[in-house]
Amino acid sequence: MPPFKFKGVDFIEFDPLLSDDERLVRDNTRKFIEENLVPIIEECNRQGRFPRELVKPMADLGFFGASLHGYGCAGMSNVEYGLVMQELERGDSGVRSFVSVQSALVMYPIYAFGSDEQKQQWLPKLAAGEKIGCFGLTEPGFGSNPGGMRTRALKDGNDYVLNGEKMWITSGSIADIAVVWAKSEEHGGKVRGFLVETKRPGFSAQDVHGKWSLRASVTSGLSLQDVRIPACNLLPKSDGLKSPLMCLNQARYGIAWGAIGAAMSCYDTALQYSLLRKQFRDQPIASHQLVQEKLAWMVTEITKAQLLALQVGKLKDSEKVQHQHISMAKRNNVWMALECARLARDVLGANGIADDYPIMRHMMNLESVKTYEGTHDIHTLIIGANVTGIDAF
Repeated sequence: MPPFKFKGVDFIEFDPLLSDDERLVRDNTRKFIEENLVPIIEECNRQGRFPRELVKPMADLGFFGASLHGYGCAGMSNVEYGLVMQELERGDSGVRSFVSVQSALVMYPIYAFGSDEQKQQWLPKLAAGEKIGCFGLTEPGFGSNPGGMRTRALKDGNDYVLNGEKMWITSGSIADIAVVWAKSEEHGGKVRGFLVETKRPGFSAQDVHGKWSLRASVTSGLSLQDVRIPACNLLPKSDGLKSPLMCLNQARYGIAWGAIGAAMSCYDTALQYSLLRKQFRDQPIASHQLVQEKLAWMVTEITKAQLLALQVGKLKDSEKVQHQHISMAKRNNVWMALECARLARDVLGANGIADDYPIMRHMMNLESVKTYEGTHDIHTLIIGANVTGIDAF
């Protein structure tokens, strides 16, 4: 059977809840994905290749730093930005990850914590796709506990000297600039952010190979050995671990929307397949109760996830969102999407494992999405701490 053209998922008239501008942003992104990413993504996944040829076209559409204002950024609302993430991840989680890192984990910290000079130097180039960034927080020994990081920054005259290792870094080996988080001895061991140009002596990046997930994305380890940067590369407004966690909240918000896109892709594929595939008395398998139960579960959970993401987006646009709101959306929507992928694979039977269909690729990608930017369990504890007032960490 040939691949199916995506028909959209709107069970309860979700679209009228969106403004004309929001629908336009989503539809333009959807058109871009259908025409540019869908035709090549399975080949990219097989080859383990990031489709770098899409960086400039995505920049031209305003995807990078989309919700930021000025510096060549699109100035989208948070709901519009979320819809961009949804459509990107409907194409592939790895491509959405690239845009998410460029936007939420590189441009946002420069925008929020950087000096005017740093903003002027980097944000226009990052927005235009002329420069690529990465975010160095996670270390080989510290994932869910970033406060245990061992990377250090030592003040030496008018410079800082950085030493440490970072791991699981999206875009690490193709980045021009790294936002590196390190404990600064000058500031009493407090975590501070530093802009590290990747061509500086002592900086190196090694790609992670053998991945079964996010194969169309670059994942790297970073090594900093006596990397010397000028003092002006310190992000002056970064202040402790709360600063990188604020960046992660930006990324988690985008993930909450992105996961819906992956779920939509799996559900729509399973629905269209089930209407064509015939078994038992030459009837489509969509006529069987067990298949209908799976489809009903998927469309119900996708619908609930849409409403959750939209409300969190509206709270974000009105500057009322709290970190626990974003944790709930990320936790629920990624879990939902992974379950949709598994159910869709079941509907397709043996065909579900073939890359003629996007389901197995989404399933493998979502295993990583469930883990990064805060695991499912960590977000459970964030919500639990909020509702009980007791930290269980």
